[in-house]
Amino acid sequence: MPEHRARKHHQDRVAETLREEIGIMIEGQLSDPRIAFCYVTEVILNPGAKSARVYIAVDSAVKDIAKAEEETIAGLEAAKGYIRYELKECMGVRHVPELSFLADRSGRFQARIVELMDRQRKRKKTPLEPVPEPAPAPAAEAVPAEGGETPAK
Repeated sequence: MPEHRARKHHQDRVAETLREEIGIMIEGQLSDPRIAFCYVTEVILNPGAKSARVYIAVDSAVKDIAKAEEETIAGLEAAKGYIRYELKECMGVRHVPELSFLADRSGRFQARIVELMDRQRKRKKTPLEPVPEPAPAPAAEAVPAEGGETPAK
C-alpha cells in the first residue's frame, strides 16, 4: 500500500492553520470571562478530518490553575459553534472538523520533572556526612565442649 504523504502533509497544514486561527480568536475575539489567559499548544486531527482535539495551555501565573483550566475549557466548549463558524469563514472551506477542547498539562509536568531533577542534583553535590562505623563486636569466647571442659590447644 503506498504511503499517503500528500494526505498527511495536508492534514498537518490544516492542523497548523486551525491552531493559529483558534489562537487568534482566543486572544482577541472571544470575550467570555471564563476564558483565562491561554494559548493553543497543539491541534490533532483524526484521520478522516471529521474531528479535532485542541489542546489548550493556561498561563501558570494563575493562582488556582486547575479551576482556571476547567473554566477555560467550559468557556471554549460554549463558544465552539462560533469558533467553527469563524473558522469556516476565514479558512474558506466547506467542512470544519468537530472540535473538542482539552487541557494541556505537559508544561506543568515538565516543570515539575525539572524541579525534581534539580533537587536530586543538589543532594548529590552536597557532601554526605561520614557515617560512624559500628564498634567491633567483642571476640567470641571459647565455648565449653560437651564434656564441660574447654578444648585443649
